[in-house]
Amino acid sequence: MENDRRYSNARMFIEALPHAKALGMTLVHIGEGGATMSMPYDERLVGDPDTGVIHGGAVSALLDTCSGTAVMSHGSQPTGTATLDLRIDYMRPANPGDTITAKAECYHVTRSVAFIRATALDADENRPVATATGAFTVQQTRKGTS
Repeated sequence: MENDRRYSNARMFIEALPHAKALGMTLVHIGEGGATMSMPYDERLVGDPDTGVIHGGAVSALLDTCSGTAVMSHGSQPTGTATLDLRIDYMRPANPGDTITAKAECYHVTRSVAFIRATALDADENRPVATATGAFTVQQTRKGTS
């Protein structure tokens, strides 16, 4: 029952973000402290018309959103989160036409900060498009309040 509430809160978090809807992001999987999201190829997101490669900003938004979702699903049960720091290393351009999938893990949580690592992949799952590490705020409901 508790897991259902945690996952439900994380789902509501992603579904409430207008930019996630505008970019076509969907939640593929959610588990304790982990999330997988996808973003389909869309010509409106192309950063280089000559190659058809998706703009790095769209990949960044996917990694950021997936990471925040992983934080929201962590066992510490945060009620909210925001990005403090996100470092993204772009390894290569995503293949034009491919859906991009992000996988994020919230691997450590303190009283006020959560730490994540994430990877963005296209159809070539052996070579990352980008990787990310970051820190997110952790907002908790105080005991005795709802």
